Amino acid sequence: MHKLTVSLSLIATSIILSSTAVAQQLDAVTIVAKVNAVDEGEYVSRKLLMTMTDKRGKSRQRDTISYRKYYADEKRTVLFYLQPKNVKGTGFLTYDYADKARDDDQWLYLPAMRKVRRISAADRGDYFLGTDLTYEDMKLEGKLEPADFVYSVIGQKQQQGKTLIQLAGVPHNQQIAVELGYSKVQSWVDSSNWIVVATQAWDLRGNLLKSITNSDIRRIDGIWTRHLIEVLNHKTGHQTVYQFSEVNYKTLVKDSLFRKNALSRGR
Repeated sequence: MHKLTVSLSLIATSIILSSTAVAQQLDAVTIVAKVNAVDEGEYVSRKLLMTMTDKRGKSRQRDTISYRKYYADEKRTVLFYLQPKNVKGTGFLTYDYADKARDDDQWLYLPAMRKVRRISAADRGDYFLGTDLTYEDMKLEGKLEPADFVYSVIGQKQQQGKTLIQLAGVPHNQQIAVELGYSKVQSWVDSSNWIVVATQAWDLRGNLLKSITNSDIRRIDGIWTRHLIEVLNHKTGHQTVYQFSEVNYKTLVKDSLFRKNALSRGR
């Protein structure tokens, strides 16, 4: 009986160890690569409702539609505002180049100004049109950027039968930190699908700045898709909720949507 108890104990221990082996065996570089290799489809269209709430509880909503398309390893994304009337026609276009030595291009069109404005690398840490994500956050769409951060594995935990791996990221240099507005970030990665499920960011003084939670993650046409993103700014008490719907990976997205003149047309 004693030998049987010991054997069962060893088996149980083996099961526990195997459930955490993923995080122990993979280094940060490999984990970041797996996150960034998650299939996003060749193209996608989707509706996005943004709800912004200030610390007093006053809310505003923005109805938008977005499109994304890959050209080999280059990713192009465009977002058009549909409602309300005072922001209708606003457009945001991003070219995310595969060559990391080349600065990505981002352009913003504001109907009131009737002008397409390029977002420079120095502005990528600015907040996107009153929301709690920056221009850079919007571009990354839940991916990780090793060109900006040095990542390391700092922990793991079991949650609802899944192993979540905790990564810490520190900017490569002070210039990048200033551009992004972050002194460090920490992210939890679900090792079952390599989706980032939560991120926290600290400001340049080392104070907790914001928390990002990704949930309602489910397969659409076989592709893991985030449907709900919640962002809380701890400094201002402001928060933004992003709700995705009508996600479509099957209908071809037109190339003409990703041209600068499409921004002023609103389509």
